[in-house]
Amino acid sequence: MAKAYICLSFIILLYISSGSVMRVNAQSQGDWCVAKPGTSTEQLLNNLNYACSKIDCHIVSKGGACYSPDNLYNQASVAMNLYYQAEGRHFWNCNFEGSGLIVITDPSDGCCKYEFRK
Repeated sequence: MAKAYICLSFIILLYISSGSVMRVNAQSQGDWCVAKPGTSTEQLLNNLNYACSKIDCHIVSKGGACYSPDNLYNQASVAMNLYYQAEGRHFWNCNFEGSGLIVITDPSDGCCKYEFRK
C-alpha cells in the first residue's frame, strides 16, 4: 500500500509541476496538416494530386517557393496543408486515407512558408 501512495504522490507532484508545460500546448498559435512520416510514395502522389485538384497549388509548382522536385514528402505536405486550411481546418480535411497528421509546430522551412488561417 505504501508503494501506491508514493506512486500517487509522485504523479500528483509531476502534474502540479508540469502546469507550465501543459499551457504551452494550450496556447498553440495554429495547426497545420502534413504527411505522416513513412507515407508511401504512391500515397504522397495521391495526396498531392487530390489536394491540387481542389485548390491552387502554384506554390509547389516549378518556380514556386515550395517547389522541391527531389522531396515529394514536403511537396505533398504543403499541398495537404493548403487544402486543410482552405477547407476550414477540420480534422477530417487532414485524413488523406490515414496519411495526414495535424501538427501544432509550424513546419515552414526557409522560403517555404506553410499557410495558416485563423
